[in-house]
Amino acid sequence: MRIRIDVEGSTLAATLDNTAVARDFASLLPLTLTLEDYASTEKIANLPRKLTTKGAPKGIDPDVGVITYYPPWGNLALFYRDFGYSDGLVKLGRIDGGVEILRRAGNLPVRIERMEE
Repeated sequence: MRIRIDVEGSTLAATLDNTAVARDFASLLPLTLTLEDYASTEKIANLPRKLTTKGAPKGIDPDVGVITYYPPWGNLALFYRDFGYSDGLVKLGRIDGGVEILRRAGNLPVRIERMEE
């Protein structure tokens, strides 16, 4: 499934994986969130509810552009820097292009919606 992430007048296209957790995330769309910087590596935001993680691997090694879910905190994370393997992270999908806008300092208001197929 293709999604659009609107960030301060710019649009990032992304593709969600065909997994139970990604489909559960898609069921929440459209979403309006405020992304906060975390560890100068990712932008995070709390989701309105926890997602199913049935069948998900124990962790992943996210790189630039990966969209993840972190079940212990119930948050969405969009990586703008490479990061090492992390227990608990669940991949939702990947941003299809550049992530430069996510590197902006401070909070970023975003709207995430499904794209018409």
